[in-house]
Amino acid sequence: MNENRKFLDEAAALLGPRGLTDDADLLRPWLTDWRGRFTGTACAMASPQNVEELSALVRLCAKHAVAIVPQGGNSGMVGGATPDASGTQLLLSLRRMNAVRAFDTQSRKITCEAGMILQTLHETVAEKDLRFPLTLGGKGSATVGGLISTNAGGSQVLRHGSMRSLVLGLEAVMADGSVFSMLTPLKKDNRGFDLKQLLIGSEGTLGIVTAATLQLLPAIADRIVVWAGLPSLKAARTLLLHCESAVGDALEGFEVIPDHCLDAVLDHLPEARAPLQGAHAWHALIEIVADSGGADTLGEACETMLADAFERDLLDDAVVAANETQAESFWLLRESIAAAERARGPAVQHDISVPVEEMPEFVEAAVPKIEAAWPKTRAVAFGHLGDGNVHFHVIAPDGAEPESWLTGDAIKISRQVHDLVTDWGGSISAEHGIGQLKRNELARLGDPAALRIMSQVKQALDPDGLLNPGKLI
Repeated sequence: MNENRKFLDEAAALLGPRGLTDDADLLRPWLTDWRGRFTGTACAMASPQNVEELSALVRLCAKHAVAIVPQGGNSGMVGGATPDASGTQLLLSLRRMNAVRAFDTQSRKITCEAGMILQTLHETVAEKDLRFPLTLGGKGSATVGGLISTNAGGSQVLRHGSMRSLVLGLEAVMADGSVFSMLTPLKKDNRGFDLKQLLIGSEGTLGIVTAATLQLLPAIADRIVVWAGLPSLKAARTLLLHCESAVGDALEGFEVIPDHCLDAVLDHLPEARAPLQGAHAWHALIEIVADSGGADTLGEACETMLADAFERDLLDDAVVAANETQAESFWLLRESIAAAERARGPAVQHDISVPVEEMPEFVEAAVPKIEAAWPKTRAVAFGHLGDGNVHFHVIAPDGAEPESWLTGDAIKISRQVHDLVTDWGGSISAEHGIGQLKRNELARLGDPAALRIMSQVKQALDPDGLLNPGKLI
């Protein structure tokens, strides 16, 4: 019997008809990454219903030397959940494993399985007047396991950090099928390495995350969203520091958007309107929040913050969202930038970070350097000013043929951008991971000692290289 067929027959017997499919039509949507940059093939897709089935499946894969490609909501940006072209790899979906295992409202902790959709998590905890303080544009498809595997960030990182800061406990199936279980959180635990942190951000190359205990916060009782116009990114940085000083931990979001990006969004969304009159080189989207304990004074704090900012000439203009509908419309402008750019034509995107205090200077130096080196391109930067994460996009010249530009000049542009980031002491991946898109660049620019240690860890935990091969390392 063909070895591949033998594996599929044994996997089907293990998982049942709902747990395994090799139907080409059912597989097709999951074989291409969200950006459409990578497409592969797979021998089948497995969907176990619990950790015991997954453990047995991983042992079966090890027996037959079948590589596993874990996939959450398939909303990643770097091809980290796409199989290769061999047709021998097994796609693994944990979307059937989406249960809440424990929910302690008093200690504000929830233990849920990796297949839970982020938006479902938000809705589940909101019923108990709690919230999970991480959100992003793909919340309707992104899964808890995928967010952990990529150490996802989002618009609230300024205050609450990335997934690494919000995961209190973890369960994962390792390459030999054993189950690593450390779901019970302890404030003090010095029993050696913090292994859950090793798995967070490892992109499924060291173990398959199956469940997590997550930190929750009291529900927001009030929020105020402000759109401000600014003359420069340096001015935005000064305004950020002012806001942090004025309202402290109430400052939950501070996004910066250049005028070019806002124009693209307004063209893309026919019903959208610019929040401010007149032209502004830069815009800041500011959100401050309070739970029930601070809601009564939030409006006064915001009013004082803005009045002081105007008095000190820290901004050109600003408007406070009059209601939730307008607040959401402000955020829609920010969240539509990527789609608006795609509609205008091909672009190469870079998810990078530099030291927080140097972000304005980096952008001011990098934009003209890239545009001078690649005539008729347009470089734009936007993102989370408070954590140094900037989305640095380079837009192709008008009339460029998308495929040839993305496989030619775009690759050379990315190398130059990554070189600039490295020279500034930054990272070529701030929140979307390495996947297969940036693997070669990490090998080229990464610290040799760090790369060697990562390879040694991979060899120790996955000696046969069956967990998400070709990604990250």
